[in-house]
Amino acid sequence: MTAVAVLQMTAGIDPAANADTLERAIADAAAGGAAMLFTPEMSGLIDRDKARAAAHLASEEHDPVLARVRAAAAAHGLWVHLGSLAVRRGDGRLANRAYVIDDRGEIRARYDKMHLFDVDLPSGESWRESASYAPGEQAVVVDTPVGRLGLAICYDMRFPALFAALTEAGATILSVPAAFTRPTGAAHWHVLLRSRAIEAGVHLIAAAQTGEHQDGRATYGHSLVVGPWGEVLLDMGEAAGLGFATLDMAQVDAVRQRLPAIRHRRAIPPVVRA
Repeated sequence: MTAVAVLQMTAGIDPAANADTLERAIADAAAGGAAMLFTPEMSGLIDRDKARAAAHLASEEHDPVLARVRAAAAAHGLWVHLGSLAVRRGDGRLANRAYVIDDRGEIRARYDKMHLFDVDLPSGESWRESASYAPGEQAVVVDTPVGRLGLAICYDMRFPALFAALTEAGATILSVPAAFTRPTGAAHWHVLLRSRAIEAGVHLIAAAQTGEHQDGRATYGHSLVVGPWGEVLLDMGEAAGLGFATLDMAQVDAVRQRLPAIRHRRAIPPVVRA
């Protein structure tokens, strides 16, 4: 049995204040006996005012939030999945990048969000993530104290081929940090995340942003931990804070033996139009 901690937060327009929240969560997660902490997408900054946000956007090497999280992970001896930060790439474009940081503060893995959120919602909300961000080009798994972890971010959850690739690469746990809108969250959040866990018989952890943000947006919350049979082990509702869940990793093998869907996967031939 392995304990994990999940941070649900309402990130704002000040990276220093967001880093304060992350440091407290790392300390509290370590004190609570967690083997690893999971944080949401855009843990370092949420600000759709591009001009205001630009002053805080830096390369990975110069990102102050990343530096503080690495230092705190080392100080408390805790692995951290930093859900994502907005970082400048070498070509000047932005990446929505996740990090896995070990208990010495070393970066063990990076993942750039592959699927970008370009949608017009019935509520009137319009999002064009591709206007600011470049898509990632590589799926990533990494060995951690809670198992081989497959990385995804938010909108990626709608593309099951990515998760199939992660589990084919040996992932026994999936992470989907998010800043989900309220309309899509109410309709799709639980069913999509439970589906991704059920398809491969894995644990899934989705740390989420929640509440009313300083830039005017609102996010759904309901950070989840889902078991390999699709059971919800933790649902944090709408309040910001730190949650804990216990994972029984033996259940992954048990579920996969009971329902061996991974072994039954076949390459799909070209579709024939009848």
